[in-house]
Amino acid sequence: MINLNVDIAIIGGGPAGLAAAVSAYENGAKNIIVLDRNGWIGGILTQCIHDGFGVEETGISLTGPEYADMYIKKSQKYGIKFMNETMVLQIGRNKTIRAINKKGLFDIKAKSIILAMGCREKTRWSVLIPGDRPSGIYTAGVAQAFINLYNIMVGKNVVILGSGDIGLIMARRLKFEGANVIGVVEILPHASGLPRNVVQCLDDYDIPLYLNHTVTYIKGRERLECVTIAQIDEKRNIIKGTEREIKCDTLLLSLGLIPENELSMKAGVEIDKVTGGPIVSQSFETTVPGIFACGNCLQVYDTVDLLAIDAKKAGEYALNKTITQDKNITIQAGEGVRYVIPQIINKPGKIHFTLRVEKKMKTPMLHVISDKKKIFKKKLPWANPANMIDFYLDISKEIINNKDSIEVSLNDK
Repeated sequence: MINLNVDIAIIGGGPAGLAAAVSAYENGAKNIIVLDRNGWIGGILTQCIHDGFGVEETGISLTGPEYADMYIKKSQKYGIKFMNETMVLQIGRNKTIRAINKKGLFDIKAKSIILAMGCREKTRWSVLIPGDRPSGIYTAGVAQAFINLYNIMVGKNVVILGSGDIGLIMARRLKFEGANVIGVVEILPHASGLPRNVVQCLDDYDIPLYLNHTVTYIKGRERLECVTIAQIDEKRNIIKGTEREIKCDTLLLSLGLIPENELSMKAGVEIDKVTGGPIVSQSFETTVPGIFACGNCLQVYDTVDLLAIDAKKAGEYALNKTITQDKNITIQAGEGVRYVIPQIINKPGKIHFTLRVEKKMKTPMLHVISDKKKIFKKKLPWANPANMIDFYLDISKEIINNKDSIEVSLNDK
């Protein structure tokens, strides 16, 4: 057994873990360790060779590897330690992490722990698509890794189920590699990914997007031969007579992402039923004192820029001894809002909020209500479930002391 003592232990070396580590160092923590089960640092960024990363943060449109390299170089400069190919087994009492790698078993005692495990893709079995079990069915992220990291082409005639950002980006990537991208099939009445990705990845390359459609059957012996798609109604029932077979050898699944929180739950961290991530305060501290959460294990972010804002805050507060809890105020998702983060406020100050709406709105008005009084309102140009909304709000000490909850709502007026 190898015993280590550190100021901050960060689980996950992706964009959130890197941003939190750098921020923690810049805010006073000196003994920082980052644990990652992969053989490399950077997480999903290493396979995202398209640009668009760090535009708001740096003013430059970087590729995923370039963005990761920026933080890796800072981490190396600061002397932040990395343990690759290391699997965290559990988070015990008193902020002790048990981990294992080829060197043996480790017990790491930390003053604070930051959870940055990221998320995983939903598979075919998440949506229970009936049919055969041939080869040629991939999640979009796996296909992206095959092509961008290992130079392996996944197929020639491709159907994509789901219009998440990775699926949209892979539609364009496959087109670049010479594949025939037959179309993107989406069960919702709108795309799940960012509007700019719909334009840049589908519209610009004449790739069809079939809204209110889904794959109802998969057919193939050894290799995928065809899929059946059909139109659905508002209750997601198949509309009879709309079924049609599409010949293809590859099906990519872009069905959404699930925050990785098995470790969080075992550590006693309370999980939000809507986001699938931990419930946190404005300092990104979870319901377990000394354990913080950031990145896609907290919620699935639209962009790395928004993710980095919150990850840096988690790093800043993780060892900040001046934090005191005045009173816990719960943040409630009101009309038109699916969820809000943070879910708890316990100290006054300027707070960064992120949320998602339940439906499209053409002229949305954002309201923050405390004790039936509007303390903040903002007119937004538009709102879409696929787009995260963020805003800053100064919360006074008076509100903290005199209120028990704050409601955030949006209405189309």
